[in-house]
Amino acid sequence: MTAVRPAVPRSPAAPAARRFLRNRMARAGAVFLACVGLLALAAPLVAGHDPNAVDLAAFREPPSAAHLLGTDSSGRDVFARLVHAGRVSLLVGLLSALAAVALGTLLGALAGMFGGPVDAVVMRAADVVLSFPSLVVVVVLAGVFGPSTAMLVLVFAAGNWPTACRVVRGLTLSLREREYVQAARAFGAGRPTVIGRHVLPAVLPQVAVVGTLLVAQLILLEAVLSFLGLGVQPPQASWGNMLTDAQNLTLIQTMPWLWLPPGLAIALTVLAVNFVGDGLRDAVDPKGARS
Repeated sequence: MTAVRPAVPRSPAAPAARRFLRNRMARAGAVFLACVGLLALAAPLVAGHDPNAVDLAAFREPPSAAHLLGTDSSGRDVFARLVHAGRVSLLVGLLSALAAVALGTLLGALAGMFGGPVDAVVMRAADVVLSFPSLVVVVVLAGVFGPSTAMLVLVFAAGNWPTACRVVRGLTLSLREREYVQAARAFGAGRPTVIGRHVLPAVLPQVAVVGTLLVAQLILLEAVLSFLGLGVQPPQASWGNMLTDAQNLTLIQTMPWLWLPPGLAIALTVLAVNFVGDGLRDAVDPKGARS
């Protein structure tokens, strides 16, 4: 007689991963982001030139064997600056989104679990933060402290935590009424323990979706601010400040190598992040994807 093997419980992550991998656009976005990330990490090895080395003899040269994407108005190699700029732009987007999501998740879990005055204070703080446009705050702080990468990360994180906070608060309000959470409380588990063991693991999939979409928004916002001179400052390269040459109509028409590479890098990276975010959303919420 053949012994019956006991059923092995499957993790919900496995079907979610399969749903994500079935999404062709999400797969393509993930592959593209992996390539961009590897290129940015290996920038000193693949650039071939110093991104900040000025060579006036190579003033605005078109793409050639010596300079794959040409040179800019200071004779700097555009390809070298592009791959090094990827480090800065991706770092700003990732760090800002990570800090915003971490803070928003913590505050949202506390507000949802404790309720009452804690919930009221956190939600009113979120309302106040959302009432200030990030662009205005960056302009003011740039005028007071000077524009910098660190300032962008802090402002982006401080201005975007309410998004994750509201999502996590709503999920926590639902989770705290579940039987297993009530049972844990009945056996003496404190609220911090319930948050750490039950709430946070349950909200992580939704938080990952929020964080992914936030990365795309912040990369785009960093590019806009750096283009306006309020973000990353030269000679440090970012995709945004590489577009400053696009302010001249003559250069746009006659020298596309000055602005097209960083413009495409921004557009394709943001598009890829959005594809991954959509794939994650559909993977963790298949019912919402079909509706």
